[in-house]
Parts: sequence; structure tokens; C-alpha cells
Amino acid sequence: MSDTYAVVVATGNAHKLSEIEAILGASPAMAGARFLALGELGDFEDPEETGETFTENALIKARAALDETGLAMAVADDSGLVVDALDGAPGIYSARWAGDHGNDAANNEKMLREMDGVSDDERTARFHSSVVLVTRDEDGEEVLVGEGDCEGRIAHDLRGNNGFGYDPLFELADIPGKRMAELEPEEKNAISHRRRALDDLVRKLR
Repeated sequence: MSDTYAVVVATGNAHKLSEIEAILGASPAMAGARFLALGELGDFEDPEETGETFTENALIKARAALDETGLAMAVADDSGLVVDALDGAPGIYSARWAGDHGNDAANNEKMLREMDGVSDDERTARFHSSVVLVTRDEDGEEVLVGEGDCEGRIAHDLRGNNGFGYDPLFELADIPGKRMAELEPEEKNAISHRRRALDDLVRKLR
């Protein structure tokens, strides 16, 4: 497309918006795209995330954003922590695992309890992100999905003051001994699961 067109990003997170804009906007396939946070276009209720996978929940958010705004293109992501010793939990329930949505302290306390006694070699985990780009036109709907992982392990204690969620417990495979919460924002962005999912999505753009 050569003309400017709007893409709604189903998030209220300004950092996430800027990251998506920087990566997707650099693709020639997205030339002319103007990325707008959903909150800039109105006060909409969050859709109920009833999916069973990260991709399904991202699609729910993207489709709801299109329904609410009437625009033709939306981007949404869903992400979380997948712990092998817990059979993939907390997974899609990462933000509300301990009961209250976004209660990082309670979620981390529960993680430490659940992992108590688990040996170091069995504490493997990863942050996963699914990013979807949904386009609607007179011919129907097109969906592109990008997926990315950041590998690591669950530590025995909390460390670091940056980031959010499970970042203080997540020891990075890419930087052994370092927690996600100890990285500066630019360091985290370079290796994050969302960055890798966005890069994967860019490779699939036509």
C-alpha cells in the first residue's frame, strides 16, 4: 500500500505500541501504516479471553479491536510464561495465575511455592509470545501469526528491579546468571519473546 492507512494495536501499553510500530513499520509490506493504540480510538471494554492458546487469545483481541473501531487492520499479542515442570503452566493464565489479574507479587510467590524442591536441571522455562495481524476487506479476513520464545529457567529467588511479571524469577539462557529483571529496556527488547514473534511475523509479510 502506498497511501497512509491506520492499524489498530490492541493494547493500552505505550511501550508495546512503540515496539510494534518500530518493528512492523520498518517492513516494506507495511509502508504507510500508522499505528494507533486502541485507547486512542475510544473507551472499549477488554474482550473475554476464552481461547485455549496464546494465538487464540491474540486473535480474540485483534478481532474485537476491528469490530469496535471499524478499521481494516489490527495487531494484537498474547504472551506468558511456560514452565516445563508445571506441564506448561501458568501459560495463558500467567497474569492471573494467583487469582488477581496483574498481581506480580502473588504470582511470583505462587511460582516459588510450586517450584519448591524442583532440581535445577528441571527448572527450564520460556516466555512465549504470539503476535497476530488481522486484515479485513471485501474478500474476507486474512490472519498472519508470528511466534517467539525466550528460553531460560526459574530461579530460586527474586532479583532485579526492572521489568514486570515473572522477570525477577526468570534466568536467561542467552545470558547465563542474569535475570530478565536485571536487563535495561533496550537489552530486553533485543532478545524478548515479543521481539522474536514480531520478527517472525515480519518474515511472513508480503
